[in-house]
Amino acid sequence: MSWAGKLLRVNLTAGTCVSEPINMKWAKEYLGSRGLASKYLVEELDPKVDPLSAENKMIWATGPLTGTMASTGGRYTVVTKGPLTGAIACSNSGGYWGAELKMAGWDMVIVEGKSPKPVYLFIENDKAELIDASDLWGKTVWETEPAIKTKHQDPQIRVSCIGRAGENEVLYAAIVNDLHRAAGRSGVGAVMGSKNLKAVAVRGTKGVGNIKNPKAFMEATRAGKAVLAGNAVTGEGLPTYGTQVLMNVINEVGALPTRNHQDVQFDGAKDISAEAMATPRATDGKAHLVTNQACFACTIACGRISKIDDTHFSIENKPQYMNASGGLEYEAAWALGAANGVNDLEALQFANMLCNEDGFDPISFGATVGAVMEMYEMGVLTKEQLGIEAPFGSAKALCYFAEITANGVGFGKELGLGSARLTKKYGQPDLSMSVKGQEFPAYDGRVIQGIGLAYATSNRGACHLRGYTIASEVLGIPVKTEPADTQGKPELVKAFQDATAAFDSAGICIFTSFAWTLADVAPQLQAACGDEFTVENLTTIGERIWNMERDFNNRAGFTSKDDRLPKRLMTEAAKTGPGKGTVSGLDKMLPEYYKIRGWDPEGRPSAETLKRLGL
Repeated sequence: MSWAGKLLRVNLTAGTCVSEPINMKWAKEYLGSRGLASKYLVEELDPKVDPLSAENKMIWATGPLTGTMASTGGRYTVVTKGPLTGAIACSNSGGYWGAELKMAGWDMVIVEGKSPKPVYLFIENDKAELIDASDLWGKTVWETEPAIKTKHQDPQIRVSCIGRAGENEVLYAAIVNDLHRAAGRSGVGAVMGSKNLKAVAVRGTKGVGNIKNPKAFMEATRAGKAVLAGNAVTGEGLPTYGTQVLMNVINEVGALPTRNHQDVQFDGAKDISAEAMATPRATDGKAHLVTNQACFACTIACGRISKIDDTHFSIENKPQYMNASGGLEYEAAWALGAANGVNDLEALQFANMLCNEDGFDPISFGATVGAVMEMYEMGVLTKEQLGIEAPFGSAKALCYFAEITANGVGFGKELGLGSARLTKKYGQPDLSMSVKGQEFPAYDGRVIQGIGLAYATSNRGACHLRGYTIASEVLGIPVKTEPADTQGKPELVKAFQDATAAFDSAGICIFTSFAWTLADVAPQLQAACGDEFTVENLTTIGERIWNMERDFNNRAGFTSKDDRLPKRLMTEAAKTGPGKGTVSGLDKMLPEYYKIRGWDPEGRPSAETLKRLGL
């Protein structure tokens, strides 16, 4: 079995680190990573706890395929109660940290309490200790990671840490590993900051040697890699262009939310697209994109490494931003760009680098800026309040807002609240494009009906990675469905949500699902863990995880009233593109979705559903 079989329980209040065996019954029922960590959280945490109190808990978790030769087997998740939403938060990251934890011999780390002073957790195989981090508090991610490596004289240590945004409890603060890979959404970094925990640093040299059937596992993973290599998305599109390949595609189908969802197409999309990133600049003849990059064990390599034009205003007298670093993903490019009407690629990269450097979610940040720009144009907010003129399209305002949010100064503290709290504070709650307090990703829920339903029902607030129906509705994977149709979308959303939960919990990247179905994942898990992990069982595991998360949220106080989209998507029709004239059909889809889920009209899993899933 490829679980390590143990977890590390860290009590920050007491300053203790204790090893415990993993509950293997739960591991068989929830697999690992997202599923198993969420099971521990819901069993141990009062759903009504204040997310930023010492009573909240945080769990870093790997899956059974993390650290193995399975393609993309480097993922880990951070599970907690999220401060942005008040709902269960599960944020996923790639890079190398997850594999390092597994190779140190741990499936997960549970963090409890609050340290009286800043500390970081250092794990070296079986040894774990809390170390004073007073000298690191106030430092950025880019300063913290090398400082820890230097202190321990080991460049191969992997670090998962917060920057100043987490320390300042920006409600969408992220946890960053490997300098620019992030558990990015729902404010998990703010919870870490509230506990005075600066970093979790890991060095593992044990490897993952407890595969049930090594020969069968090698054959299954080899077959899986061949499927990925032969697929147009995972074998060509993502390696060549990264997720940014979607910018022009989504704009053409008229589903690119623009200027805080006032429009669905952006004239400047071509200027901030993957193609633009790869085109040599007129100023220096060099392309914005330097190279692509892969996470641990990944055969797709969708990551981008980019370099800002040295002459750009954003980095004048700022040499630290003149080196190549983590480049724009599609969601970040949209949130920092189209959502604000900004088509300056270099400005987007500067803001993106600040999100990495100080650890905050570019999606929530960019979408919050979009709401601010709309309120500025309405006259609700002024230059005096903001510190700068901030009309839609202002690259200078975008860069300025990124800096003051990172620093936590002036209006940056307001921006750190997220759009739901900020718009409510200024009397314009309808201008927050969010669900359960979490901002939308880069697809319009009017024009693409399934993703609108997925946003409304996501357990962690608006999210594309909890049921990526774009694969079907736009890309035709695994089958093509019409974006504007509401019929059949409840079934589609449920299927994607359940399958995604299983992929996440295995410890692999959701991007594999462009090519793989659970029929490709099952043989790998069977060879690694046990024959019981059939396609049917994995589907049930995914459904069990989804309902467990939903039940936690219900007990935290969420109801069917929270499964709503903003008024704009329900009443203001798309103005251009193939979906012109459409609004969301959520009211038609939601009751059917509840019925298919086995929930009552208030969105609560029925006793029969809970019993069937063993909840």
